[in-house]
Amino acid sequence: MLKTRQCLLGIRTFLGVASRIWGFILYILRKHLRTIIQYQTVRYDILPLSPVSRNRLNAVKRKILVLDLDETLIHSHHDGVLRPTVRPGTPPDFILKVVIDKHPVRFFVHKRPHVDFFLEVVSQWYELVVFTASMEIYGSAVADKLDNNKDILRRRYYRQHCTLDLGSYIKDLSVVHNDLSSIVILDNSPGAYRSHPDNAIPIKSWFSDPSDTALLNLLPMLDALRFTSDVRSVLSRNLHQHRLW
Repeated sequence: MLKTRQCLLGIRTFLGVASRIWGFILYILRKHLRTIIQYQTVRYDILPLSPVSRNRLNAVKRKILVLDLDETLIHSHHDGVLRPTVRPGTPPDFILKVVIDKHPVRFFVHKRPHVDFFLEVVSQWYELVVFTASMEIYGSAVADKLDNNKDILRRRYYRQHCTLDLGSYIKDLSVVHNDLSSIVILDNSPGAYRSHPDNAIPIKSWFSDPSDTALLNLLPMLDALRFTSDVRSVLSRNLHQHRLW
C-alpha cells in the first residue's frame, strides 16, 4: 500500500514538473511566433524625390505628427487587471516598473505590429511629438522604450497638458504648435481630438491582434500629407468620420 502511494506521489510530481516544463516551452514558442509575425521584414520604398517634388517640399513647412500611445502605438495592462485584453500567456514586448502614489506597479506593454518600422519611416518626414492622456511617469517610460535611444521622440506631452472636460481628456494641439495647418494627430480616441477634428487621422484601437497592419496602411497618406501647405485641406474631407485604418 505504501509503495502504491509513493508511486502515485511520484507520478503526480512528475506530471507537475512536466506540466511546468511544457508551459514554459509553449511560452517560448508563442514569444518567437509573435516576434516572427510582428517583425517580419516589411518595406515601404522611399524613392528619391523628383526635382518637382523636392521644390514642392521645400516650399511648405515641415509638418508635425502628434502620436498617441495607448491603443494607438501600444497596449498595456498592469498587475491589478483581473481580465486583461491580451490572451493569457502572450509575452509582452517589455515590462515597466513605475511607482504610482508610492505603490510599485508593473505594466506589461505590447507594441502594435510594425510600430518600430513605422516610427523609423515617419521620423524622416515629420517632427514627431508624443501626446498621451496617461500620467507622465508611465508615458515617459513608454516613449523612452519606443524611442530606443534614436532621439526621435524628444517632444512629449502628458495628462497635465490635456484639458479635462466632462470626465474626458482633450488634447489641445495649439499647445504643441500655434500653426494648426502643419499638425497631424494620430489617435484612436475621437474624443481626444474633438477640438481639432480636421487635423486628425483616425485609427482603430489595437489590443492584441498580431496581424494588424494599420500603421503600415497609413504610410502612403502620411507620405503625401507632408507636401500639402495645409493638412486640413485634406483631412477635413470627412476622413475623421470614418475608421479607415
